[in-house]
Amino acid sequence: MEDSREASTNSLLKDECYVDFLAEDFDVKTYTAQAIHHAVIAEQLAKLAQGISQLDKELHSQVVARHEDLLAQATGIESLEGVLQMMQTRISALQAAVDRIRTKIVDPYNKIVARITQLARLQVACDLLRRIIRILYLSKRLQVQLQGGSREITKAAQSLNELDYLSQGVDLSGIEVIENDLLLISRARLEVENQAKRLLEQGMEIQNPTQVGTALQVFYNLGSLRETISSVVGGYRTTIQDNITSALDIKGLTQPANPRGAPGRAVLPTPGNTAAFRAALWTNLEKLMDQICAACRQVQHLQKVLMKKRDPVTHVCFIDEIIKDGQPDILYTFWTDVTSTLSEEFHRATEASSFLKQAFEGEYPKLLRLYNELWRRLQQYSASLQGALTSSGGMDASLDITATETDNQDLFTHGKQDYNPEKALKDSLQPYEAAYLSKSLSRLFDPINLVFPMGGRNPPSNDELDSIIKTISRQLNVATVDPNLSLAVAKNAAKTVQLFCVKSEQLLCTQGDASQVIGPLTEGQRRNVSVVNSLYRLQQAVAKIISGLGSCPSAPAEALSSSLEGVQVLMSSAVQPLLQSVSDSIEAIIITLHQEDFSGPLSSPDKPDVPCSLYMKELQGFISRVMADYFRPFQCVDFIYESTESIAQRAIELFIRHASLLRPLGEGGKMRLAADFAQMEMAVAPLCRRVSDLGKPYRMLRSFRPLLFQTSELIASSPAVGDLIPYSTLLHFFFTRAPSELKSPHQRAEWSIARYSQWLDDHPSERDRLSLLRGALEAYVQSVRARQGKEFAPIYPIMLQLLQRATSGSQEIRA
Repeated sequence: MEDSREASTNSLLKDECYVDFLAEDFDVKTYTAQAIHHAVIAEQLAKLAQGISQLDKELHSQVVARHEDLLAQATGIESLEGVLQMMQTRISALQAAVDRIRTKIVDPYNKIVARITQLARLQVACDLLRRIIRILYLSKRLQVQLQGGSREITKAAQSLNELDYLSQGVDLSGIEVIENDLLLISRARLEVENQAKRLLEQGMEIQNPTQVGTALQVFYNLGSLRETISSVVGGYRTTIQDNITSALDIKGLTQPANPRGAPGRAVLPTPGNTAAFRAALWTNLEKLMDQICAACRQVQHLQKVLMKKRDPVTHVCFIDEIIKDGQPDILYTFWTDVTSTLSEEFHRATEASSFLKQAFEGEYPKLLRLYNELWRRLQQYSASLQGALTSSGGMDASLDITATETDNQDLFTHGKQDYNPEKALKDSLQPYEAAYLSKSLSRLFDPINLVFPMGGRNPPSNDELDSIIKTISRQLNVATVDPNLSLAVAKNAAKTVQLFCVKSEQLLCTQGDASQVIGPLTEGQRRNVSVVNSLYRLQQAVAKIISGLGSCPSAPAEALSSSLEGVQVLMSSAVQPLLQSVSDSIEAIIITLHQEDFSGPLSSPDKPDVPCSLYMKELQGFISRVMADYFRPFQCVDFIYESTESIAQRAIELFIRHASLLRPLGEGGKMRLAADFAQMEMAVAPLCRRVSDLGKPYRMLRSFRPLLFQTSELIASSPAVGDLIPYSTLLHFFFTRAPSELKSPHQRAEWSIARYSQWLDDHPSERDRLSLLRGALEAYVQSVRARQGKEFAPIYPIMLQLLQRATSGSQEIRA
């Protein structure tokens, strides 16, 4: 029922007649003006009357429907009025009580506030009075200290610092009693600051740590130490930048040569005055290095004093005051700024002038020498600075210069262990170094390319080779100003030697006529000799240059020495075909001894003995002819002997091998073979300086000869067996004393002597050789048993015993 009434009420209000009146911004005048404007007044009045009537009806129906509720609400309102009347009475009573309490509290409170205000003002006045009294006292003391001059300047600065503290946070203007004192203090501060600046400048100029320490103490007392240091170092930095710009000014360099140059024209050095221009440039750069050195020394001195100086009151080290809050120390900052300025200004100047660029690139060692000299002077000064400070530290107790743990540290790397100040200085030279090294390599390569033209077939002459050597020596001598530059140029020189080797290798003859040893020297062999001689002269000349680098670091010498290894390898490869051919020919001659008859008995007394065999005569003649015709033209005697000594050793080993394989061997053959052993020493003598230098092969040759005439038992027990003469060689020799039924290994295998000799070369191990010999002995045993023989040859037990001893010895060696 209630819901239906509410729905009817809502529908009534939504009627268009009431819509305008329900709007929040409804205005009577606006509504009336619209009604009059539309000229429907009568109609509107009728609607309004109808609406009022409907509202009356609706109100009536609502009152009728809620009659009991409305009566209950009216009764409740009367009760509420009574409660509100009671509350009003109580509130009035409470307000009266509060008024009484306020009357008792406000007066004392106002008195307390007034007294507190008076007390605060008294305190301010007392503080001002104390400040004024202290200012007056310090002002008088300051006047006395100012009269003391530089002796009392630190105390004056301390007084000024305290006066500044007294003036902070307080307005002292208008106080007549100290007006004159405040003016005096202002003037005194300026006077002390100026005097301290002069003292610092004078102390820096004459490197007096006492004056510098005094000035720093003044600025520390004034509270402006960091700002003053920054200003001083900044002044040096600006001065150096101006000096660099002036030294590299192309107009200034050319002005003396062209004092009447037309205004507005670009001033460039002409070809005629380039020498004068470069002389002026290097003079300016020398002056610049002196200026940089002087500035760095002063900053170094300042840095060292800061590291030593401590405040006598707080004991704070001044350098800690400068670098606190993570700030870098002054020398590090100054040096990084100087090096970066050098890089920037040099780059700018060389970009603007090709003449400067050519001068720096062409005469880079001279520029590098100036840099090295600057760094050396700075290091010497840094080393001597500590002693100077220590000796002067005791002169004035006010300096409080005491030893610290930083005495032995490098000033440049103080706190910056990963920083390399020398590298930072030379980084500005990197572009010019690269260009110089490129030009240096070109200068080194040019004479080689000239003496080895395209299609040329002859090695360089002595004069041309001397030109190459002089170029290498000249480049290395110029580079001795710096170890790193010396190493870089030495590497270029090594590349030059390598290029020479490559060009020489292209001239070598590798055809068959390069290794022939039958006729006279061929054209290819002559050219190979000339190439090897040229390489040898180059090797000797470079070795002499290396010996002249004794005072330099070892790295450049090592770089050059490594290139000579390639020269030695090329020389070896050039003569190797000839050496191999000679060695093969000698082996072919020695192997012909098997074609001669050594089985005869001793000759009769009326028939003279032949001094040596035919093959030995041929061998002696061949070796003598080879050394005279093919190796004598080589100038590298030591190198040739080193190469031919191996041929001599090989010849002796082959001779002993084939002598031990010789079958049958009669008593007359032993005599002739013994003569051949003696002649063999004479045969190989031309291949070496002394036959005794051949080592073990020579000793084996001398030891084997007596064995020809000894009994088998005595031979087997000889101390030379095994140690000097291999067991396999001795067993081969025993086969010559055995009956024909006991076949040699090559006879059993049906090999030729040449093939068996090749097999022995291919199997240098005694184990392999003894195994083959064991097979020959075992085959002999089987053959004897096959024919049901009663006994073995007398030599067999000796050979078997020797074989067993050799086998056990080789096993012990392996173990």
